[in-house]
Amino acid sequence: MGVALPSPALQRWFRHVVSLTIFLLLLLLLYLGARILGLLPGCRPGTQSCIMEGPLLIRVQPELEPLVALEHEQPACLGPQGMLGRIMKPFRASLSAEGDVELSQYLAGWRELVRFLTPLGSIFAFATREAFIKVTALEACVDGPDAAHYTSLATMVVWEQRAGLLERPGTASRDSIGSSGSRTLLLLHRALRWSQLCLHRVATGTLGGPDAGEQCGDAYRTALAPHHPWLVRQAARLAFLALPSRDRLLELACPGTSEADARAALARAASTLEDVYNRTQGLLEGHGLLQLA
Repeated sequence: MGVALPSPALQRWFRHVVSLTIFLLLLLLLYLGARILGLLPGCRPGTQSCIMEGPLLIRVQPELEPLVALEHEQPACLGPQGMLGRIMKPFRASLSAEGDVELSQYLAGWRELVRFLTPLGSIFAFATREAFIKVTALEACVDGPDAAHYTSLATMVVWEQRAGLLERPGTASRDSIGSSGSRTLLLLHRALRWSQLCLHRVATGTLGGPDAGEQCGDAYRTALAPHHPWLVRQAARLAFLALPSRDRLLELACPGTSEADARAALARAASTLEDVYNRTQGLLEGHGLLQLA
């Protein structure tokens, strides 16, 4: 009785299996040799930069590399000559290490903020005109004969209280604005909150959501409307309808960059304004002056 030979098809299948097995063994030997010789980047003994997942090796970049790249490639608008950079630098410098607010730097930041906001429409033109008047009034104190008492917010408030320049909180009329540096700064302080909220909401608003006019209008109702008479609130409501679109605001804030970069830059600027606002708010509250005007 003879032994039946496998069919030609079965013989071909067997040869393919043997060839594939040999090929896979060769690949495994090459891989093990590379590991032993240290030829694979980042996978030498003792390193922590590779994660094994089956036969694949995934390179893990150090966590600091993306942050360094972002800092190195930051938009020009955040630089010393950029619009947002010129706003942020003096405002940051106004936050003293002692927890005070230096008035000269604070006012320098406001001047740059006014320069940025002025071209944005009628509502900003109105607000920045008022802010410019208040900044000029405070600068007269900082550079005037009593300049030694106007180096910082705290020194100003203490001196004006002792000199009897501050009326009892809640009793000052709106027509007496500018009668003291502390009262003038409080009005700037409220306007800074509005600016910060407006810029933050423009920077972080969702696509297809409310446009800049609506977002800045909401910021106005939060920060300034409670302190304004009815006629002013109605005029502001109409003015916000003419505010440029979010895209236009982002282009003015950070020209020549992508929308994502412009949003990130504007958010950083708004964060700086928030830091200054929070520091000023705490100081004014500590002296009981939040209702001074």
